[in-house]
Amino acid sequence: MEDWIPLFQIFLNSPCPESDASQWLQTNFNPSSNTNSISTTSLLSLLTRISDANSDDPSSLQKKRVMWVQTLPNVVQARILSFLVYDNQRFCRNDLCGLARTMLTQGKNLDFWVKKAAEQLLDSVSVSDYRWLSCLNLDSEEENADGEFYSIPDWLSDAAKDNEPVLPWLPISPDELIAERPSIGSVCKEDDLIVNGNGSSEKQEEFDEVMLEIDVDERKFDDPIEVEVEKTAISIKSRLLNLESTSKAVELANEIRELCIRCGKEYYLPVLNLIEPWSTNDEISAVLMSCFSVDDLSWHSHVLCSIALPKLLILNGPCSRVVLSATIEYCKAHHKAAEYALLLPLILRSEGVNSHICDVITRIVKECMHTAHVSAFCQKVLCEDKDAKRFVCLPCHRCLISDELVWTESLFGLWRNILNHDVRFVQDSVDRLVDRVCEFGDRYSKSLKFGNFVLCLVSKCGPFLKRHKVLLTEVVEKTDTIVTKSIISKLSAL
Repeated sequence: MEDWIPLFQIFLNSPCPESDASQWLQTNFNPSSNTNSISTTSLLSLLTRISDANSDDPSSLQKKRVMWVQTLPNVVQARILSFLVYDNQRFCRNDLCGLARTMLTQGKNLDFWVKKAAEQLLDSVSVSDYRWLSCLNLDSEEENADGEFYSIPDWLSDAAKDNEPVLPWLPISPDELIAERPSIGSVCKEDDLIVNGNGSSEKQEEFDEVMLEIDVDERKFDDPIEVEVEKTAISIKSRLLNLESTSKAVELANEIRELCIRCGKEYYLPVLNLIEPWSTNDEISAVLMSCFSVDDLSWHSHVLCSIALPKLLILNGPCSRVVLSATIEYCKAHHKAAEYALLLPLILRSEGVNSHICDVITRIVKECMHTAHVSAFCQKVLCEDKDAKRFVCLPCHRCLISDELVWTESLFGLWRNILNHDVRFVQDSVDRLVDRVCEFGDRYSKSLKFGNFVLCLVSKCGPFLKRHKVLLTEVVEKTDTIVTKSIISKLSAL
């Protein structure tokens, strides 16, 4: 396992993991060593090794059997699959097909980018001529594959049959050329890799919980709730609004938790909707989030969208220090919930983000999320796929959130803050940002926030902007700010 740690560090931290991983593998692979453990086959053996992971049901103590790669954080899974697409000629096509198919068929609630990468891998290595369909057996694609990856070229096979030295200048015999290939399903003896200090199975469980929270049927809000439950919720709401001491808030937090447990997870949001915890003062809200942060219930997204999100969506001034501190601490403990129940709906605010909301998002991004996660989040926000922008919110707040980004000066300022946090954007994200620069260049031609964003974009993403150099120069020349000349100078140097 120690041999592979540098490679997985590349997948976690490198801004260009595909090319860096390919170079590392080429540098460390020594085919002349009989004991060499760095090979494409041994890498796939490690990735497809069967491991135990927690069940999708948080209340269950059962374990499920998954491939080892599926226990890694989603951002690492996506990068590994992208690398396999990038360098697929080094690997056995059948084994790559099996890996991609297993992830797509057995992976429940796959992360958006993991699914996209697995589909791309399957597309890039699958048979394209469809001749295997003639036998009417869907499994025959792999059965009839030529196995060219492990086969020996004809001229080598002929030389081996003649018992003559194949390559006289190399210390290798014909028998060694026909060595039996290792099985992809073989079990490795290495211990599980722990990436970034966190158990990856816990990350997968957290993601599954958030997906369950997103998939809560909104029709539950139309279903009648028991009269006793409704009365209890209204009573709790009244007591929350009239609390004079934060010490009593802990007792009410326990009552809210017990009421939700009694109703079942399908009714967490309807019950919270009746209680309206977002209507409490900032100190009480902070206490509630602190109490709910350590819960083992699958409702972390529901807590954020019913306490913190409504307060932040209508923010027109500096955020309360108490609320912001409590929200940041909650987001540190629950990254996926923060993404789907807070960051996504905030950045999709129907009126666009203002400077105060921009400051809140910037603090959460800097203090609660890994830069690789932020990069994936930004790519998700900037893409045109509406399914990628699914989020959690209460129906009464849905009118405050748009399906697409609303571009304001403050939104350009937010992208600048994220870039200055050393978040590495992929080419697709940079291309979409350039499109928006061209679209809004005239409107914000005298905006210093817009100009500073363009300057930061050119400084941080220069290699990705070469194809846009002429177009960007034309747009920037029409602006009139104190940074215009600096931007033009940097563009000319690309």
